[in-house]
Amino acid sequence: MDFLPIFLDVKNRPCLVVGGGDVALRKVSLLRQAGARVRVVSPELHPSLGRMLGDGEISHVARNYQASDLDECILAVAATDDAATNRAVSEQAKSLRIPVNVVDQPRLCSFIVPSIIDRSPVVAAVSTGGASPVLARLIRARLETLIPAGYGRLAELAARFRDRVKARFASPTDRRLFWDNVLQGGVAERVFSGHMAEADAAMELALGQNAPDQGMGEVYLVGGGPGDPDLLTFRAMRLMQQADVVVYDRLVAKAVLEMTRRDADRIYVGKERNNHAMRQEEINRLLADLAKQGKRVLRLKGGDPFIFGRGGEEIDTLAQEGIPFQVVPGVTAAAGCASYAGIPLTHRDYAQSVTFVTGHLKDGSINLNWPQLAQPHQTVVFYMGLHGLPVIAEQLVAHGLPPETPAALVEQGTTHQQKVYTGTLASLPSIVEKEDPKPPTLIIVGEVVRLHEKLSWFKTPEASGQGATSPVD
Repeated sequence: MDFLPIFLDVKNRPCLVVGGGDVALRKVSLLRQAGARVRVVSPELHPSLGRMLGDGEISHVARNYQASDLDECILAVAATDDAATNRAVSEQAKSLRIPVNVVDQPRLCSFIVPSIIDRSPVVAAVSTGGASPVLARLIRARLETLIPAGYGRLAELAARFRDRVKARFASPTDRRLFWDNVLQGGVAERVFSGHMAEADAAMELALGQNAPDQGMGEVYLVGGGPGDPDLLTFRAMRLMQQADVVVYDRLVAKAVLEMTRRDADRIYVGKERNNHAMRQEEINRLLADLAKQGKRVLRLKGGDPFIFGRGGEEIDTLAQEGIPFQVVPGVTAAAGCASYAGIPLTHRDYAQSVTFVTGHLKDGSINLNWPQLAQPHQTVVFYMGLHGLPVIAEQLVAHGLPPETPAALVEQGTTHQQKVYTGTLASLPSIVEKEDPKPPTLIIVGEVVRLHEKLSWFKTPEASGQGATSPVD
């Protein structure tokens, strides 16, 4: 270990920064976040530093560095582009036993500034000892996905209960086991989802029963996005890794499903046309029953659970039965597939509004508000409309859209199996007959489809050579 990792208390204490440019600004901002009183020595100031000076956040000495600038300082940072000045700050600070950092010059430093994950009061730091600051930032970025923003609130809760837990459990081992359970269980999840009153109540229950989260589990309703696992949110990935049971749909991409915990039980409840593995009412009941068994249940859905995902019906059942749950939005298919197809859903020259609509109603019909959907200057995206495409195209034309209106099919959008077929309302049914796309396939109707060829950026080996199958100009 080349450096001893420590955390310095600089609140209301004088710190010196020599330099007034971009690098100095970053160091000043960091010191100010930690509550330091910062004096900047530099002939000139970055505009942002000038604003900080005007707001009274820092003090400024408008000249070159002098040794006396170190007087009374408890820490110094040299951030100039002058090697001699940086060396002088380093040598003089070391002679006075003042910790000094010279930016990007580890040999002149008595301390280095790590990459920081700030979840105050929780703070994590990553350092490569100055060998590769870029690598440290990459590692920090990985850790950012694993450490929820709510960890600060969780630490505050732990601080409030710390004395009571110590009084309740005399053995250090018992205390450690108690905190292990609390900080990884339902109490923590209630904090992360913003339910602080519920978290406090769960802590009280845990202290009284000698075991946290006894009896009741929790349901995580998570949007898995349209297929590309890189589109998952940080919270989704964390919950996917800690769930005991995964209840998943047909539209959840295999690559997304594989990111769940390896030893979790998996229950398939997917629905296909006229072939339902489990009725919706049975799914609602299953989620409630599993949670009542104390399970952490991941209800994983393709796209976003609140956009044609029936997520509202599922959590309605949970709410009625008092079962804790949280909802994690996902990138809905319309946004994800259109983006990967290079088709902006709105565009100043083509469409000023966008409408999402399901092409398959509960009763099996396609009885939609066709006059509204056939309005000009909008984009209409049909979910689950592949089977009813001939009716969709026919009705849109019958209610006023020209047969030559551009339209597109996006099959397996955002994945490496993505295929995009473009044409018109008149030609789209024949494209389906010829190409035989399989669900999930999204239908996009509107002038924005004209931009596909120009803006298409996502290329796949499987889709190479796929372009417009019918002219739209």
